[in-house]
Amino acid sequence: MKIVIAPDSFKGNMTSLQVASSIENGIRRVLPGAKCIKIPMADGGEGTVQSLVDATGGKFVFKKVTGPAGQPVRARYGMLEASKTAVIEMAEASGLSLVEGASMNPLKTTTYGTGELIIDAIDKGAKQIIIGIGGSATNDGGAGMAQAIGVKFFSRAGRHIKEYGAGGMLKKIAAIDMSALHPGVRKTKIIIASDVDNPLYGKRGAACVYGPQKGATTAMIKQLDDNLRHFSGVIKKQLRKNVQSLKGAGAAGGLGAGLVAFANADIQSGIDIIARATELKKHIKGADLVITGEGRVDFQTAFGKTPAGVARLAKKQGIPVIVIGGGLADDAAGVFKYGIDGLASAAARDMTLAEAIKLSRRHLANAAERVIRMILIGKKMAAKSKSKK
Repeated sequence: MKIVIAPDSFKGNMTSLQVASSIENGIRRVLPGAKCIKIPMADGGEGTVQSLVDATGGKFVFKKVTGPAGQPVRARYGMLEASKTAVIEMAEASGLSLVEGASMNPLKTTTYGTGELIIDAIDKGAKQIIIGIGGSATNDGGAGMAQAIGVKFFSRAGRHIKEYGAGGMLKKIAAIDMSALHPGVRKTKIIIASDVDNPLYGKRGAACVYGPQKGATTAMIKQLDDNLRHFSGVIKKQLRKNVQSLKGAGAAGGLGAGLVAFANADIQSGIDIIARATELKKHIKGADLVITGEGRVDFQTAFGKTPAGVARLAKKQGIPVIVIGGGLADDAAGVFKYGIDGLASAAARDMTLAEAIKLSRRHLANAAERVIRMILIGKKMAAKSKSKK
């Protein structure tokens, strides 16, 4: 049998390659001669860089940049040498995990460090940059990132605004100067990997939907939303770009909009980008089975998540797909109508989260073994039924 194993990472626990290797171990207990092809996957969120580096034999690049609260942080990104592609997770430089306490303030946090990573990747030879924009601590509409790549902002009085772009200062911006934009930005294809479709501002916008998890109070949310509305208006007037109407403009506190406006980026489905980068379609051709997975499977898995994207490609070739999750929610069965044929849980009994994480590799291997044994039972039953006819 040819079995393609293409899971996402189990967030905060295992990389996608570790998940795939554990599943392979379980398969080989039953089918030692199976041809197992491991394709580490992601959907643009946490784990995207690790997955693509693992899948393509890339390397990590480390760079000290400006963190979301203005503090220095050591961030990393991936460089896929064969394709001259850099893979950046904005959370490495501007993520929520980098702030705590009083520094968790979306009025002051900035994406400046993400812009510094973009410039470093271009200077190191990247011709294409994939940017995963989940897990942000910011709500600056990408203003900080823009400053780092050479964009200048001016007040109504014509004063050059030198403070870091942040959610609370956007109202000051009256004019945009693109003349000092890093020359490499215009020559580099920049792709945003996102699985959200929120607009920049409004009830479903960046501030209203994601502001609370970044420390925003009710009063702050209104201010942030108003500021993004103002910033969008300046961009439309000065750059002739209507970023508000873009699906995903509100991702990462409006970084999606900022990347489109200032770096001419293209917003795409995260899972589709990763599938192309890993050549998943080519690898699953002729497979007998595809196994994918993620840490928790629920009804939302069907919308833009790794298992759904993998299943969509497999179904076009008529290949059955099974999802193994660290856990299954009560509504997980809702994914069956979206091309997923079977579900299995790594947890075979009640246990604490700490125990599940500690023994996750063993549990994944056991789950994979159970899946393969059930499939073989089905094949025997089908053969027996056929013989009776």
